[in-house]
Amino acid sequence: MKKLAVLAVCVLMLCGCSHQDRALETGMALRTRLLRAEKVCFDAQITADYGDRLYDFSMACQADAAGSLSFTVTAPETLAGITGAAGAQGGSLTFDGTALQFDLLAEGQISPVSSPWVLLKTLRSGCLTAASTEDGLIRLSMDDSYRDDALHLDIWLDCQDLPARADILYGQKRIVSLVIKNVVIT
Repeated sequence: MKKLAVLAVCVLMLCGCSHQDRALETGMALRTRLLRAEKVCFDAQITADYGDRLYDFSMACQADAAGSLSFTVTAPETLAGITGAAGAQGGSLTFDGTALQFDLLAEGQISPVSSPWVLLKTLRSGCLTAASTEDGLIRLSMDDSYRDDALHLDIWLDCQDLPARADILYGQKRIVSLVIKNVVIT
């Protein structure tokens, strides 16, 4: 009976490792795909948490091979049509030629409108700290850099191994959540 119990535990451990290995391989395959892509397009529904208030908006995003991202705000209607760009050198947010500004989060590291760019940058070059399966989805835990004040991202992949949602955390507090849809990588 003890031998059977030991065998069962070994099988369960191997199955767990198998799922973890698959999750890690899937995360690395997505990174490779994104690094080879000429263009990545997706829609993002964003919720920014400032502690005392939440901001919700949606954007249609397009990133190029160099890592720059352009976007158009699609919702709410009062913000629809605002366009912008984000990249390693910063970004811009304009409407009818007028520059707009969101307050920064994480001690000035991120603006809610730059969160899709942070997501892609982290998927392309961030530090993958863990990969697992959660509720049937692959979950990647990544840091956007190796700095002590790095942003931490939890990213869930859909059944097609594409980003479906992500949480951006700073100091173990979620500051931005994204729901990602209509991902096209070419």
